[in-house]
Order: sequence, then structure tokens, then C-alpha cells
Amino acid sequence: MFSHEPIEWPDEVELLVDRLESESAKRALTREERALMDVYETVPLLESQDGLHAFWQSGVNTQRVIASFELIGASTLVDPLNASQWCETRPEDRLDYSETEEEYLSTIEEELFEGMGELVDLVLVFIHEELG
Repeated sequence: MFSHEPIEWPDEVELLVDRLESESAKRALTREERALMDVYETVPLLESQDGLHAFWQSGVNTQRVIASFELIGASTLVDPLNASQWCETRPEDRLDYSETEEEYLSTIEEELFEGMGELVDLVLVFIHEELG
């Protein structure tokens, strides 16, 4: 549906996420650690066939996730996430969108995926500066 390269996390990110997942059972994650986890866990939703619709219908704490993208420095993704908030009140099936709604959402998703191209680099910088 979308023409973007799926995000492939480097081993450094994968190992840190695995460690944080196991540690989260024993202790509360810091805000910075939670932000990393939010971003990592949200990317598959955004890359799914239903994209932003899936994000808003998922039941995740969307405002916390948006704040997490902002915290890691991915502010170019915050605007498309906020611009698509109307999806939260739409029918459960994206196929029920009107043609106008679908075109508008596709435009927002194009902007989102353009910004996602820099996400891996932003996460690595964030890890080194905040979690290092």
C-alpha cells in the first residue's frame, strides 16, 4: 500500500529493547526508556496496512506515544500523528472511510513515512545521549 522501506533496527537497538523488556518486570522504566519502548513498539503499527488508522484504533496511550516521538527527537513525525487524530473517532475498518478521508489520510501517511526515514538515526542518537 505504501512505498517506503520498512524500518530495520540495528542490533544495538534490538539488544537494548530486549534488556528493557526483561528489566521492566522488575522495575519501572525511566521516561527515556519508556519513550524508546513506545517508539519501538509503535513502528509496526504505523507500517501496517492500516497505518495511522491502526495506530489510533490500537488502544495504546496515543498521547504518551506522541510525546515519546517528540522526546527522542522525531518531531517530524509528531505533526502527521497529530493531524491524523480524527481517525480515533472513525469506524473500526479503514475501508469504511470516504474517498476524501482516504485521500487525506494517505497524504498524511506520505508525510509520516518521509519522516520515518530518519527514525533509526534519531533513535541511535537518543540512546547515546540519553541512555548511553
